[in-house]
Amino acid sequence: MVNTLSSGASFIFLLCVSDLVLGQIHYSMIEELEHGAFVGNVAEDLALNVWELSARKFRLVSDERKQYMEVNLENGILFVNDRIDREQICRQSSTCSLTFQIALDNPLEIHPIAVEILDVNDNSPRFPKSEFSLQISELIAPGARFPLESAHDQDVGTNAVSTYNISPNEHFGLKVQTRSDGSNSAELVLEKYLDREQQSTFQLILTAIDGAIPQRSGTTRIMITVVDVNDNAPVFSHEVYRASVDENVAKGTLVTKVNAVDLDEGINAELTYAFTSHVSQRIRELFTLDPTTGEIRVQGVLDFEESSVYELDVEAVDNGFAGMAGHAKVIVELIDRNDNAPELDVTLVSSAVREDAPPETVIALISVSDLDSGEYGHVQCQVPVQLPFKLLKTLRNNYKLVTKDILNRETVPLYTISISAWDGGSPPLSTNKTILVSVSDINDNAPRFTQSSYNVYLMENNTPGASIFTVTALDPDLDYNGEVSYSVLANQMEEMSAPAYVSINSRNGNIYALRSFDYEQLKHFQIKVHAQDNGSPPLSSTATVNVIILDQNDNVPVIVSPLTWNGSASVEIAPQSVYPGYLVTKVIATDEDSGQNARLSYYLLESTDPSLFTMGLLTGEIRATRSFGDQDIITERLVFGVKDNGQPSLSSTATISFVVLSNVTKSSERNHRPRTSAYFSDLNRYLIILLGSTSVLFLIIIIFLVSLKCKQDRNIAEDYSSTICCYSRRNSNNTFTRSPAANEQLNYTGPGQNRSCHYAVCLSPESSKSDFLFLKPCHPTLPFSDSGIRDTNARI
Repeated sequence: MVNTLSSGASFIFLLCVSDLVLGQIHYSMIEELEHGAFVGNVAEDLALNVWELSARKFRLVSDERKQYMEVNLENGILFVNDRIDREQICRQSSTCSLTFQIALDNPLEIHPIAVEILDVNDNSPRFPKSEFSLQISELIAPGARFPLESAHDQDVGTNAVSTYNISPNEHFGLKVQTRSDGSNSAELVLEKYLDREQQSTFQLILTAIDGAIPQRSGTTRIMITVVDVNDNAPVFSHEVYRASVDENVAKGTLVTKVNAVDLDEGINAELTYAFTSHVSQRIRELFTLDPTTGEIRVQGVLDFEESSVYELDVEAVDNGFAGMAGHAKVIVELIDRNDNAPELDVTLVSSAVREDAPPETVIALISVSDLDSGEYGHVQCQVPVQLPFKLLKTLRNNYKLVTKDILNRETVPLYTISISAWDGGSPPLSTNKTILVSVSDINDNAPRFTQSSYNVYLMENNTPGASIFTVTALDPDLDYNGEVSYSVLANQMEEMSAPAYVSINSRNGNIYALRSFDYEQLKHFQIKVHAQDNGSPPLSSTATVNVIILDQNDNVPVIVSPLTWNGSASVEIAPQSVYPGYLVTKVIATDEDSGQNARLSYYLLESTDPSLFTMGLLTGEIRATRSFGDQDIITERLVFGVKDNGQPSLSSTATISFVVLSNVTKSSERNHRPRTSAYFSDLNRYLIILLGSTSVLFLIIIIFLVSLKCKQDRNIAEDYSSTICCYSRRNSNNTFTRSPAANEQLNYTGPGQNRSCHYAVCLSPESSKSDFLFLKPCHPTLPFSDSGIRDTNARI
């Protein structure tokens, strides 16, 4: 497969080898590929259909912070998601791979994938310095070798430094050696004796060339100075020194001691030990070399997991003029100790799990590792047994965290899961990692009212639109599942349904009156409130709200007997029948209110002769206090009032004119007494005729209305077979009780009247302790209810 690098127009080949070995897929690719570059077809290599990728929740699980790879779920192709710099990821390692896992659900499958990153020649060799200096004695025989500074190339393999070249000359040659780590080093070889007198300095160009095609190179300048004498170089006792030491030993621990001998004498035999330029800065931070004694000691923290072997190049340089050097190699091997705790890598598949999730629902994928080797690297893993979760092992050092019981969010909404891992050391080292798993809600709880039934007491004449009550239903579910909306069920109530009386706020449960209620028309009604959540499917419940209308003193007493016209009535009295205590007439009034608001009392306001009549406070009976005499006036005017016991009380007034009939003789004398014409004039006659005509007309109208009313009363009387009177009172529980009361039928016939008016009234004591009686019309078939008594007033 050919890909174009962004850094140049040249073409390179990408080798993609896909094979499935022990469940693992291997790919190879070169670094520095652009985003979207093809790596391999995962679906094809796993023998999966493309549609299965999404259906089985195909996903990559990687330990890398960056997501270098991605899979196209539409075709199953693994492609480059982010720029890959091999030198940044693996540094100088000879092999470089990105490892990750492919996870699929239903059933759960985990396939490890390794993508080998192949190096491209994107770095040139570089020398530490642009110029090096050498001093070579003229006495040195041909064949002498002088180590040169090595060039460093960040690339590896064939792209690293492959060989060195030196500019052509007749005295020096170049020998390239391969070290134990695979790198190359160059040594300058003297091929011909030097003669300082002929040429004292040499300037050579050293070139480092990598093995890539096309090649990259780097150069440095070598300045050689030819000196005299001191023609013996120090020689080490061993070409290679070997030592072993425990990792993490204390600073200052002796590793080994090197020793070299110089056959020269005096100052030319005094040696100084040092690391060569091949020793990296990191090694110099870990080890020190005593320049006098040759002792190598630990000065940094050694870590077996960082490197198990260190290779140190040392040299011994004499102190003679143009000092000569001898070279040796020290190999230090580290012994592993259990100094690394296990590492836990947790990849959450889902941070939230439904409370109705079945057992063995996958929550997270867990991989454990230990940088130590052998038994030290054997890791075990577990979660607390009291939690409804468990670990299932999938591959070596790989687990999946699954549920083992049904969850309930309303009981435990959030779980803190502590995952523990420990190695096989003695004592073992352990690691804990905590993850949070929340339980997501399902709609498994219906709204629940605080009460199944509510009683609401509402004063009549309320303001329409005002809130009269609030119902509350609680739902322990969350979000939409716990959002409750309220409504009134449209059950039929007599002539009107509940929604015609009230409305409810669907959000907060406030109930509002849609009309002003009249106790005299409606004393009680019932509504059904429906609470429903917004879940899918929604759940609901209902509650009953009993609305009891309380009476208000909003009706004035109505005088029903005697019949009045414009607040006045006329009663004739035969004086021969009047005696002290004689019942002249009885005032009957009704009040549509109930209770104390309908408790009536009667009183006199004004009388022509206060000594003639008295009025019963509770009965309304007007009685004569004495017999009538000739000296009494013919017409007596009596103004009386009726008031209820409400707060504030309401009252009505009326006027009764009593016409006292004369004895026959006296009456004749009065009626036939001649009148002088002075009392009459033509104008008076016309006025009398006009008033008489008007009175006759009004009398005809009144007779017609009275006849119509009496006909209606007879029809009502025929509909009912009996008159049942009752009284109602409230008990201690604010409910209404009823019991029969005595019926009283009042027959009153006024003097000179041709018809008798009958009144069916109910004598209802308000309480057993009261002496007052309430008179109100009783319907013969009046139904009784617990909430109150509906009065049907029949006006006569």
